[in-house]
Amino acid sequence: MNVSVVLFTSDLRLYDHPPLRAALDDARQVVPLFVRDPAVAAAGFAAPNRLAFLADCLRDLDAGLRARGGRLVVRSGDVVDEVCRVAAETDADVVHMAADASAYAHRREARLRRALEAAGRRLHVHDAVTTAVPPGEVTPAASDHFAVFTPYFRRWSGQRLRDTLGAPRTVGVPDDVGSEELPVRAELPELSPGLAPGGESEGRKRLASWLRGGVNAYEDRHDDLAGDATSRLSPHLHFGTLSPVELVHRARQAGGPGADAFVRQLAWRDFHRQVLAARPDAATRDYRTRHDHWRSERAARADVEAWREGRTGYPVIDAAMRQLLHEGWMHNRARLLTASFLTKTLYVDWRVGARHFLELLVDGDLANNQLNWQWVAGTGTDTRPNRVLNPIAQAKRHDPDGAYVRRWVPELAGLDAPLVHEPWKLRGSDRVAYDAYPDPIVDLAEGLARFKRARGHD
Repeated sequence: MNVSVVLFTSDLRLYDHPPLRAALDDARQVVPLFVRDPAVAAAGFAAPNRLAFLADCLRDLDAGLRARGGRLVVRSGDVVDEVCRVAAETDADVVHMAADASAYAHRREARLRRALEAAGRRLHVHDAVTTAVPPGEVTPAASDHFAVFTPYFRRWSGQRLRDTLGAPRTVGVPDDVGSEELPVRAELPELSPGLAPGGESEGRKRLASWLRGGVNAYEDRHDDLAGDATSRLSPHLHFGTLSPVELVHRARQAGGPGADAFVRQLAWRDFHRQVLAARPDAATRDYRTRHDHWRSERAARADVEAWREGRTGYPVIDAAMRQLLHEGWMHNRARLLTASFLTKTLYVDWRVGARHFLELLVDGDLANNQLNWQWVAGTGTDTRPNRVLNPIAQAKRHDPDGAYVRRWVPELAGLDAPLVHEPWKLRGSDRVAYDAYPDPIVDLAEGLARFKRARGHD
């Protein structure tokens, strides 16, 4: 064989890339192909922040390929049509790509396989590219997936991961394969002003820094809102500029409680993918129904808008939502707090919150986002469906000095803890001095009582 095609999807890297390595082993030349799929926009998933990060990733991938003698080929249109067109143009015998977990990815793979086989070509789908352990590799005896994390994690931890692969030294690409211009971040509107840069080069720098100085303290500090002590690698995992297999190997090599806790989070990511692969409708339907009669977005419009804009009157909730607006990213503990507040204190359908997160999050990942929202709402894999996170207690525990709140809610910058977490307790002229900040939109006790009634626990 003279030419193979590598279809890049959510694996935008050169290091530890099994499809690329296999394609180079197959043929003298490869076509590294990325297809800009209009179905992503049609489904509402083309969020500006992710498109900007994607633009960075594609430009960085192209630069890495050019440094090795190749280039990235970019096309727009239906993925199956464009892949088949490139394969026909180059007389490629085989197309390599990474497996994915979503229902759309499964349908795309099936369509592509049929179309290629009809033309006398082959599709080779590679596991353990976007996950450390493939979704269907670890299953209980009586089911196609694990519904509870702890037993899954025990089995996951015992799996032997494949060895990591180095980046190729050279990549030969046919000269006559046409490509569109690469997208540019600066041309995209409505971006979060603090959006981080994307690309494999940036991801590898962040990983190296994290392993040098952050991972050791992760077990003790991962819930510290003001300390910002998480890895911030989730966007790079979402776009595949870093390999989850490599991350697990390198964290285990680092060793220690912090590395163990980080590996556990990577296992959660794989856990959600194996749930979604087995139950694709969990992206939009309750995994475990609680027969909720949620307040709709229309009925709760004022509350939902206050939540989205960071003006609920609960400083830690508002700080988190403003961080999301500014960075297109949010601290993991803050994600739990804001999701609990919307679904349980305000009793609004989890899908309303999940959709808002996907509109802004640069790491907006269908499996993680939807299933984490369900986990918090009590409709997912969680075995404690009626747990409610109190935003005041959580703020005092995870932002004891109030630094996180003051960073993102400047109206309260003059207040020290604990008043910065409960400014409504100010009286007289002291409250007037901070009247730019709203009063709480809901009493926590009333919100809890409403939730308990709805779940039949009053």
